[in-house]
Amino acid sequence: MARQDASDLAHRLGRQAEAVCRHYLSNGQRQGNYWQVGDVRNTKGRSMFVRLKDSPNGRAGKWTDAATGEHGDLLDVIRESLGLTDFPDVTDEARSFLSLPHPEPEPAAPRRGVAPAPSGSAEAARRLFAMSQPIAGTVVETYLRRRGITFLHGTGSLRFHPRCYYRPDDGPTETWPAMVAAVTDLNGKITGAHRTWLAPDGSDKAPIDTPRKAMGDLLGAAVRLGVPGSVMAAGEGIETMLSLRQVLPEMAMAPALSAAHLAAILFPSTLRRLYIVRDDDPAGDGARDVLIERTNAEGIEAITLSPALGDFNEDLQRLGIDALRAGIRVQLAPEDVARFITRAA
Repeated sequence: MARQDASDLAHRLGRQAEAVCRHYLSNGQRQGNYWQVGDVRNTKGRSMFVRLKDSPNGRAGKWTDAATGEHGDLLDVIRESLGLTDFPDVTDEARSFLSLPHPEPEPAAPRRGVAPAPSGSAEAARRLFAMSQPIAGTVVETYLRRRGITFLHGTGSLRFHPRCYYRPDDGPTETWPAMVAAVTDLNGKITGAHRTWLAPDGSDKAPIDTPRKAMGDLLGAAVRLGVPGSVMAAGEGIETMLSLRQVLPEMAMAPALSAAHLAAILFPSTLRRLYIVRDDDPAGDGARDVLIERTNAEGIEAITLSPALGDFNEDLQRLGIDALRAGIRVQLAPEDVARFITRAA
């Protein structure tokens, strides 16, 4: 009976997953259909993700921490975030939370003739990408070039939107220029989008609290740069992977947008070797360890590429492209040096 009661409570909490996260994981923020935070104890960071909506991949309220491999439901969130030790105290707290009013925001009135796409949905992401334009000659190109990224061939998954909505936690909606990246599944279907809001002159990211946000169904998907074959590289940030692409222009790249999503990325059926591009932080180490376990289970060779500094964009900007190329060369499989580096040098 106690197990059934716990299951029922977890299911009811899942129907209010975002409200639960806002209350008990207040140091996190929504990213698409997930809540991201440092860990289940409400530490600031991005390595833990909580599913906010039911999907074929799992139920709302389920969470995974890519840095530690921990996973659980919203009862675990309540227990760990409050430091509770006795299970009856956890269920009492859950019942108390569920008795509080948590009203949903009023939906905006739809425009005539156009059915509104749910906010943060995959359909909203597809519409945003369709409304955007190629990056050539825009502030997106300026922004990337200022970060040392000049090879932009094959970046059709990146687009520019001149007035992309930004909704801060407090205050009115703003508009800023933005780099919009299409997040796709293995079949090329857009399941989400990632926005990087930029300063109007492209000199840097916009001066806002959260200049990067994702929307849609991101788990297992990624931004695609190039067509994957038997070899590809996967990492976190778009700028990080574009920096690596400056010295490996013919290798397919897959920015997964966070350590949590990197750990969960799906592999193409043709893949035989995966280069795991890690950021130099605990979340990056956790994603690497999870990916090594998953690739080993599927018979895929995994090789880690590590930056000299914090990430490969920092290497590119501070050390230069020759040092970046030399640092990558010694980490590649010998056959890939001849296939990718020599041709690019």
